[in-house]
Amino acid sequence: MSIMTDHKEGSTPGADTQSRKKWFIENVTSLGLALLLVFMIRSSVVEAFKIPSGSMIPTLFIGDHIFVNKFAYGFKIPFSDLVTDHPVYVVKRDPPKRGDIIVFMYPKDESFYYIKRVIGTPGDTVEIRSKVLYVNNQMVPKENLPPAQSDQIFQNLDDPKYSQTNLELFREKMGENNKDHVIMLDKNNFLGETFGPITVPPESLFVMGDNRDFSNDSRFWGFVPMRNVKGRAEIIWLSLWINFSDSQLTFRPSRIGTILK
Repeated sequence: MSIMTDHKEGSTPGADTQSRKKWFIENVTSLGLALLLVFMIRSSVVEAFKIPSGSMIPTLFIGDHIFVNKFAYGFKIPFSDLVTDHPVYVVKRDPPKRGDIIVFMYPKDESFYYIKRVIGTPGDTVEIRSKVLYVNNQMVPKENLPPAQSDQIFQNLDDPKYSQTNLELFREKMGENNKDHVIMLDKNNFLGETFGPITVPPESLFVMGDNRDFSNDSRFWGFVPMRNVKGRAEIIWLSLWINFSDSQLTFRPSRIGTILK
């Protein structure tokens, strides 16, 4: 006579426990490896940042979410900047050029990240005369933005603080290839009307925001050490701003996919 049992043939309580333990270890290991890979990519290849201020208007709006290419200036050992005061590069590429938009650790407090445009590289002389930018005694070319494009930018900003009454938009050409970008100037603000001349020291950069009269940049706190550079801003992948205090939500789908230049 057979004796009925609650367990299937060949199965024991110990075997079930071992099976569950093996399943748990395998899944935790897989998750750990996946997270490690994500953090390695974030550390050395690409990282997402959100724009919290208007210093780069009209190129970047408050609430723009961007991808930063950390491989643009070289490939660094993952997490090396966590154990040393600067990243350790395995492969170095060309350093930042005039006109690049870079993310960097703020020299006065490296717990903060700033985003600005490179205006001067080592050895360059930077000067501003009557709101006109000069690099190496050469005026950086700029021209008024066509009214239709200007109207579209102000419409997208949708903020009463940014009025065409006192603000002007210009297309500026900079760098070896005369790469163009748009800047904003305030006709009624004379704080940054004159600056310099000043020469950029070795292993340093001079940076400014595209919102020239409302940007806390190298004109006020000095140069960016090359080792503080995290990468080059490449693309806007989302443009969404939520202001909980004013119950305001701003979503700009037309900006998604914008290549930064």
